[in-house]
Amino acid sequence: MAEARFKALSDKIDRLIKHCEQLEHDNSTLREFQNDWNQERSQLMQKNDLARNKIEAMIGRLKALEQH
Repeated sequence: MAEARFKALSDKIDRLIKHCEQLEHDNSTLREFQNDWNQERSQLMQKNDLARNKIEAMIGRLKALEQH
């Protein structure tokens, strides 16, 4: 009887270890995705700022032309 309990406990521990390993792998993958998305977000924000500056410059030139 004790041997059966020990075996059951050992099996549960093995499953728990595998589950923890899977969670660690998933967590690592999610952190990589997060880093990629943060880099992409930063690039998109820079492109957005560049586009905004170009548009503001064009508006400024158009207003200057309109006044002349």
